[in-house]
Amino acid sequence: MQSADLEVLRAALGWLEQGAGVTLVTVGRTWGSSPRPPGSLLAIHADGRLVGSVSGGCIEDDLLCRMREQATPAALPGVLSYGVTAEQTSRFGLPCGGRLELVVETLTQKEQLKKLVSAVHSRGLIARRVCLETGEVSLHPVRRDQAFAYDGRTLVKVFGPVWRLLIIGAGQLSKYLAEMALALDYDVTVCDPREEYARAWQVEGVPLDARMPDDAVRALAADNRSVVVALTHDPKLDDMALMEALGSQAFYVGALGSRANSARRRARLASLGIEEQALSRLHGPVGLPIGSRTPAEIAVAILAELTAVRRGVRLQAMDANMNATAAVQDSAGVAGPS
Repeated sequence: MQSADLEVLRAALGWLEQGAGVTLVTVGRTWGSSPRPPGSLLAIHADGRLVGSVSGGCIEDDLLCRMREQATPAALPGVLSYGVTAEQTSRFGLPCGGRLELVVETLTQKEQLKKLVSAVHSRGLIARRVCLETGEVSLHPVRRDQAFAYDGRTLVKVFGPVWRLLIIGAGQLSKYLAEMALALDYDVTVCDPREEYARAWQVEGVPLDARMPDDAVRALAADNRSVVVALTHDPKLDDMALMEALGSQAFYVGALGSRANSARRRARLASLGIEEQALSRLHGPVGLPIGSRTPAEIAVAILAELTAVRRGVRLQAMDANMNATAAVQDSAGVAGPS
């Protein structure tokens, strides 16, 4: 499963290599409630095919009409605004008060786009800078903490995973979680020193690290853009990772298990010297309480909670569903190699 950005880039490159005209649209700025966040991409083939999105659909229709009415491709990037008037808001179905500004450019540089696709495919980080006044496009190295930027004159879009996810355990749940996390643009690594699990691990784009979990956490997931989720259900492995992760800057640390197992885990970690302040960071049972029962459903719950934490959203606990979710995490965690 690939990220939305990579899907758009690959489609655009494929169309260029076929000799077709391609337009790239980027959400530059938004005000109020908007369908898609800044940095969202849409690629438009000359025949009207679309990959990606900048809205719920109505703006894409208008963009197609504008493209068909345009006799020749624009030499320089342009800017389009939607939702500026009440009529536009009603016509394009934007939420009340919503407004967005789009940067529209004609793609021509196949070799540069190939480099960009290659970098993103290999899970690297790279920034694409567009000067609206000159049309110059350049690629640059980028820090993991650098965000999308647009000031009306220059657009800088960061491609690649700016968040790391380290999964402890290579079981069935880990497979679902890893595949879904790739689509959300996480840089995913699975750690499992157990030979029988390591041999069976096969998820494209997700390497397996056979080091002991505490070593893997120190090496891969110690900064504030890292996530550590322990899913082996084996205290000998999970606790090693958690002890290291809870003392690190990782912004999210979670562990699979029922409420009873989670309580026992906290007691073990406390007895090993982990202070209460660090223990309070532990998400266990891991994931939002949405009544998850299957490994795939639990993976959805974990990624939903990760998204909420990243966005700073506070969610009310749903006690009835929490009980159902926690009750099945024991059995889900011991699924065999996928």
